[in-house]
Order: sequence, then structure tokens, then C-alpha cells
Amino acid sequence: MHVTHNGFGPDLVEVFGPSQQDGGPELVQLLTPEGERVDHPDFRFDTGGEPEDEVVRGFYRDMVLTRRIDVEATALQRHGELGIWAQLLGQEAAQVGAGRALRPQDFVFPTYREHGVAWCRGVDPLNLLGLFRGVDQGGWDPAANNFGLYTIVIGAQTLHATGYAMGMQRDGVVGTGDPDRDAAVVAHFGDGASSQGDVNEAFIFAASYNAPVVFFCQNNQWAISEPIERQTRIPLYQRALGFGFPGVRVDGNDVLATYAVTQAALQRARDGQGPTFVEAYTYRMGAHTTTDDPTRYRLSDDLERWKLKDPIARVEVYLRRNGLAGDDFFAAVQEEADDLGVHLREGCKALPDPQPLSMFDHVYAEMTEELAAQRDGFAAYLDSFEGAR
Repeated sequence: MHVTHNGFGPDLVEVFGPSQQDGGPELVQLLTPEGERVDHPDFRFDTGGEPEDEVVRGFYRDMVLTRRIDVEATALQRHGELGIWAQLLGQEAAQVGAGRALRPQDFVFPTYREHGVAWCRGVDPLNLLGLFRGVDQGGWDPAANNFGLYTIVIGAQTLHATGYAMGMQRDGVVGTGDPDRDAAVVAHFGDGASSQGDVNEAFIFAASYNAPVVFFCQNNQWAISEPIERQTRIPLYQRALGFGFPGVRVDGNDVLATYAVTQAALQRARDGQGPTFVEAYTYRMGAHTTTDDPTRYRLSDDLERWKLKDPIARVEVYLRRNGLAGDDFFAAVQEEADDLGVHLREGCKALPDPQPLSMFDHVYAEMTEELAAQRDGFAAYLDSFEGAR
């Protein structure tokens, strides 16, 4: 075994090897970057009886519209309409595949970048823009979509997800054998968050209580400016074994494989078999957020290499090559994307500014005496300024 220069621990090349650039031989893949279908011994693309070509066309549409949300929001931020925006460019397949694998009764705990999952759960993207515009704390009802509010604190949502999953166990909606009743939870996080204590604590609790939770890590290779090889000595999915549950690495730019792997992990959780770690091996083609300049810390050659694995392009090639979609379909999707762009641009600028006292409305389910006193004091302060309210 090679060792590092200080004689302690394995060399990174020994651990990762040159093949890790492409995810390594353990990568689950069903659709190659060239748009060719391949088989995998453990996972298959199961559409539940729906026509496969229709499902794949739906995936393509979702990914195109998700990318349009991202592009429009980035432009709105550049024009001063949003304070900041967290880009997902290049991660559409990981999010749409995971989002479409969910059943209505499943629950999602996102980070601040799961715009594609939000789309799949029926959240109006205008509600996402409200958070980044600073006019609300997230304008959607988590119970209405079974999609939690965005979590800005890195990794905190994994503990929330584990606790919620343990609650599902106590509600008797795990392992009953009823497909319309059994439920599971997905906790989304990034490779950088995997270094957080909260995430590792969530792993311990989930394993100890056999909680029905899928830990879905989008490994986009960069924790802001820190590359993945500075965060871990082994591939991320292998960490799960140390906590006592299985891990799997999937091609996060392959929407079919991501769907299949997440579907299997969710079913395992619903059946009462406990947690699974899914590492979606992908790449953040954009910046971490609109305040970030990735050209300062990564090579353009890496970006160009990953552009060849574009998740949307490979599905388009597959559909065209196999005669599953023609120009009319792709033109219709593009027209829908253009309409969505208009909706976002016009809707964002029309979002109302919040009333100052509204900050007290959702602190607790019921107003406490102390909070009411604070609210009254702030109201009196506002009344001292003519027109402030």
C-alpha cells in the first residue's frame, strides 16, 4: 500500500484510483452518457406498469423545466431581483430521478438546492423565489406537498428527517404491507454536509432505530471550494457500512438509474428494513451560489469533461435514437419552458413585500404571552413612524 508523505494513512490515489473520476466500477448506471441503455444486475428501471417511453419523456420534460427554473432564477439574481440563488445546473437527473421515485405519502427534507425535487412534489417555483428574494421564509405548506421547507443550516435536515421517520414508525405506517399506507422519508444533503456532525448523528440514530429514511447525497464534487478528496479517504457511499446500513453509488447524471436506485431504497425503508445511503455521483456545473466564483478553484477542463455527461442531453439522444420522441415533442417542451420563464420573471417582481409584524405569525403554532408582548411592543414602535405599517 502507498502511504502519504508523512507515513500515515493511504495515499489518495491508492484509495480513489484514476477510475474514480467517473464514479468507479461500482457506479450504478442504466443510461450511458452516449444515450445507450445498459443493464445492471441489482437494479432495473421499473415504471410500475406505465409505458416506459412515456415515463422517460416525462423525465426529460421535468429536467428541462427544472433547468429553466435555475436559469431564470440566476438571471433574476443578476438583475437584482433575488438576493442570492443556489444553482443546481448539472444535477437535474439526480433530483428528478429521486423526486419521481417518491409516493404521495413519503416525506422529503431538502437542503436549499432541491429545486427539481420541489418541482416533482408540486411546489410552485415562485414560492422558491420568495425565499431567495427575502419576502418570506418559504411560501409553501410542507404538509400540502410532503416537502419540507428549505434548510439553510448545513446538514440539520438529516436529523429532522430521522426524527420524522421514527415518528412514522410509531404511527404504524411502516412495514404494514399496504402500498398506499407504508411511507418513508428522504433526506437530501451534499458531499460537504457529509462532514457535519449532524449528519453523522442522524446516521447513528437511523441505524439504531432502523428508521425508514433514505439519506440521498448529491456528491457534486465540491463543498463550495473544497474538492471531495479533501473530505473523505473513501468513497462516500462506503461510509454507511460503518454505521450499520447499506450504501450505493449511482450515476447522478443518469435519471433512469437514479430513479431505480431511489425507488429500491424507498421500498426497503417502507418495508421496515431501515435506512439506506444513496450517493448520487454528479457534478455542479454552475457556481455554489451566485456569490461564488468557481473559476478561482477548479479547472475548466473538469467542467468541459462533465458537460459531455449532461443529464438532459443523454435522455434526448436516447429518445431520438430510439424513435420515442420527435421534433414536435421537443418543441412543445421548449415552449412550456418559455412559458415557465415568463411566469417566473413576472411573478417574482409581483411578489408582495412582507408586513413587518408577520415575522411573529409562525414562530409557534400558538401565540405565547411572551411573544405577544414582543409583538405588541414592536407594533407600538412601528406606530411611532407615520405610514410604516
